[in-house]
Amino acid sequence: NREGTAYEGFVTAQGRDFHIRILLPMDFQLKNARIECSWHLKKILHGYRHILKQRLHSCPDLVSFMVELKTLLEIALKNTQDLHIPRPPEYYSCLVRDLEILGWNKVAYVDTGLTAIRLRAEDSGGRQHLITLKLNAKYPTEPPDCLVDFPVQFAISWMPQNSLVDIYNQFLVALESLKEFWDAMDEIDGKTWVLEPENPRRSATARRIAIGNNVSVNIEVDPRHPNMLPECYFLGADHAVNPLRVKLNNNMHLWDPEISLLQNLKDLLEIDFPSRAVLEKSDFAKDCGICYAYRLEGTTPDQVCDDPRCGQPFHHACLYEWLQSLPSSRQSFNVIFGECPYCNK
Repeated sequence: NREGTAYEGFVTAQGRDFHIRILLPMDFQLKNARIECSWHLKKILHGYRHILKQRLHSCPDLVSFMVELKTLLEIALKNTQDLHIPRPPEYYSCLVRDLEILGWNKVAYVDTGLTAIRLRAEDSGGRQHLITLKLNAKYPTEPPDCLVDFPVQFAISWMPQNSLVDIYNQFLVALESLKEFWDAMDEIDGKTWVLEPENPRRSATARRIAIGNNVSVNIEVDPRHPNMLPECYFLGADHAVNPLRVKLNNNMHLWDPEISLLQNLKDLLEIDFPSRAVLEKSDFAKDCGICYAYRLEGTTPDQVCDDPRCGQPFHHACLYEWLQSLPSSRQSFNVIFGECPYCNK
């Protein structure tokens, strides 16, 4: 327009023209500009909105912003072009036939364009699992991308004559190969107080298990060998965790792959883990003594005052910031020394 506050036209990317309108405020501040476009372009750029806002703030003028927009659009189209290639009729007839053979009861979700399919399966332990298939236009000549919630990589073997049934059968075989791992993790999740992660995914191989008041053990389980001794890292005050370290080292030879992971941990550490049936999480999961919160950006308090009469837990980040601000604290290489914010020891 004459005022120079409205620009309307086309931006070209990947050989396609996209209609766009840019409206500037009366002060011509680019950061407050409004972009209007078709729903199709909006959909393509949906995942890049935060980058667009950032570019509006940082670009010196509208011309440089349009160059950035064009580059961004090229990238977005490359990432989504597969979804917009028109599929031949054989693609749909082949896919529907595969789904008929597989059975619609195994289908959890199908998108409207028949480009993404989610299948459900149950392993022999009664656990429900999902596999998401993203199909490209060359299916079945090329295999779909498979997304699963596994602790190990899931790679399928594929021939052009294969179908969804073959992928599903490979998925079932993979589920059974991980049965022992999930059995071990389910026992830990069901019989102990797991502090982290709060809602573990099937792919999660680590658990932080409560042992007592502000004392816990972090275990990292090998999904291929779940009945072998996992990596153990104790968290808590030195006077509480040192005896546990000694017991683990002294009893390591007692580890028996024939019994469950949880029972082995109990035998080696000579302890009973706090039971979910008897105790509440609040009995041993205390808030940080500095920020008064339990969870801080995904982390829980893992530093504990070594004085047995105090034993107050803190977040690593909170304690580090606190000690850095104290004139009395000192640092030696990567260790910082200072007084406890609670008891001054």
